[in-house]
Amino acid sequence: MNTSSNSSTNTTAAQATTKNKTVAAWLAFVGGPLGLHRFYLYGLFDTLGWLLPIPTALGVYGIQRVMEYGQDDQFSWILIPLLGFTFAGCALRAILYGLMTPEKWNARFNPQVALDHPAGQTRWATIFAIGLSLLIGTTVLMASIAFSFQRYFEYQIEEARKISQ
Repeated sequence: MNTSSNSSTNTTAAQATTKNKTVAAWLAFVGGPLGLHRFYLYGLFDTLGWLLPIPTALGVYGIQRVMEYGQDDQFSWILIPLLGFTFAGCALRAILYGLMTPEKWNARFNPQVALDHPAGQTRWATIFAIGLSLLIGTTVLMASIAFSFQRYFEYQIEEARKISQ
């Protein structure tokens, strides 16, 4: 009798601590720049989870500087792409989580459960997270690169004009 109550307690404890691949992919896509996926997978003491909001906040500050000082603010040229690159990196992480095989997922994040546990299965919600991450993450990455290079080359042209006059 004692062993059956222990096994049901262990099963309940294992179910309470299992990490779901779909939840991790959506958290990386939606709340990744705030580190939510890191806190979900690694706990509240994850250093990278606490560091992720810093480039996000700097990027938002860059957007505020553009609104306040205009597009010629050179400091915002550096800050705004930080937001884009952080978001694109989190979208890539969502794709990697979503495409991870159930065996690899459970071995990495759910070592205490059996391989046939649904926490690592790929479902339609996971596929939608992968698709949206790919679509929006790529768009944000390309926009960040284009913004950075455009501002850099405009600055170079202005400096060349100043020298030639």
